[in-house]
Amino acid sequence: MREPGAGDRDRRPRGTLSAAGRGARVPGAHPHHRRRDRLARPGADLDQERPLRADRTTDDDIEDLLRRHAPQVLGALVRRYGHFDPAEDAVQEALIAAAAQWPEDGVPENPRGWLIRVASRRLTDRLRSDEARRRREETVAALTPADAFVAPPPGEGPTGLGGRAPSEDDTLTLLFLCCHPALTPAAQIALTLRAVGGLTTAEIARAHLVEEATMAQRISRAKRAVRGAEFRRPEPEDRDRQLAAVLQVLYLIFNEGYTATAGPDLHRTDLAREAIRLTRSVRRLLPHEGRVTGLLALMVLTEARTPARTGPDGELVPLDEQDRALWDRTAITEGTALAEEALAQGPAGDYQLQAAIAALHDEAGRAEDTDWPQILALYELLVHRTPDPAAALGRAVAVAMVHGPRAGLVEVDALAGASGGHYRLDAVRAHLLERAGDHGAARTAYLAAADGTLSEPEARYLRARADRLAL
Repeated sequence: MREPGAGDRDRRPRGTLSAAGRGARVPGAHPHHRRRDRLARPGADLDQERPLRADRTTDDDIEDLLRRHAPQVLGALVRRYGHFDPAEDAVQEALIAAAAQWPEDGVPENPRGWLIRVASRRLTDRLRSDEARRRREETVAALTPADAFVAPPPGEGPTGLGGRAPSEDDTLTLLFLCCHPALTPAAQIALTLRAVGGLTTAEIARAHLVEEATMAQRISRAKRAVRGAEFRRPEPEDRDRQLAAVLQVLYLIFNEGYTATAGPDLHRTDLAREAIRLTRSVRRLLPHEGRVTGLLALMVLTEARTPARTGPDGELVPLDEQDRALWDRTAITEGTALAEEALAQGPAGDYQLQAAIAALHDEAGRAEDTDWPQILALYELLVHRTPDPAAALGRAVAVAMVHGPRAGLVEVDALAGASGGHYRLDAVRAHLLERAGDHGAARTAYLAAADGTLSEPEARYLRARADRLAL
């Protein structure tokens, strides 16, 4: 496999990665826009370092492969060199090279090792150019990776490899860095999507309905805040707290994707799927951690309902009115198995309990078949564990389904002060008032909820419910 030379950096393939490096990514590249000319520099010797696979991989396979390896390669470079921004640029250049070469030449036997090798050379080239001539030899010696960095222990990897790739996956360590306690939740989300998820700055800005320049500043500030932080996994006494922060960030990303808090779309598929992909990566590294398994189960079970959440014109369809034949049964089977595994992996935590609740909803063939008493019992456990207002509101709904709408309204009214008048509280109150037959009060609550949300599909749904009660 050839390594593109420095002279090729301004001749990048169209439709893969932007020329800027930072703010670019491989996913989404159109396969017919890739360059077919050879990008090898004179004297490049990667062709002799290991064989290519004989079979040809599809463009989608290559895209998935690059997405999976990108955070691992970035983590490896940051761990070795400690320069976040230059390392990110070098990784992007390596991804450009792979996107241009692999469709034609085949995927290398050790794709991560190839990417690390190319990115390391690009990074050392960049760092050399910033050093004075007097210090160049010392800098090169200090920054050149050792053999152990580009190779697993003897016996790992295919026979004939000239180089080896690190056996450690740095994705989780990179997630810990992106969710550093010094960062605000908004900054943690943005940096995670950029550095680990591979989304461009423009894509992250669109997802949060802010200007690209604003998001670029947010990401830059986040990088500055973690500059100098040691690239390592937290000590055992800090691990649980920092892992909780990582999982919270992933859950926030998923929630924003599943039900957008603002804008014209109810569902942002890219964010929801990216959160699931990242959570799968964490679970691969921590397969016996119940919180991780529970969060993945919760995401999969929730996302399984997506095909039935909107009508023909994009209107919101509430859970009890959805056509359950449209639900993804394969995902439900996987999510249910994960939920059961999560409960068996230790004491039931927040994500395990929420996953169990989601599984009970998904297993019901009809809305009226839902096991509400069991759901209420799970919510009782959940609200004793967490002060989350959403859990308390879910419990109020379960109380209403088991003991009647008036009992549920008592619970909703008790939450009014703690929730700060959130529009979802008004929406639940409206629904329960409607079920209780108080249509005038229900209409008022529906309109209040519609005025409180920034989501256009939710606002249309709530106003439609109010209009129906006015007839």
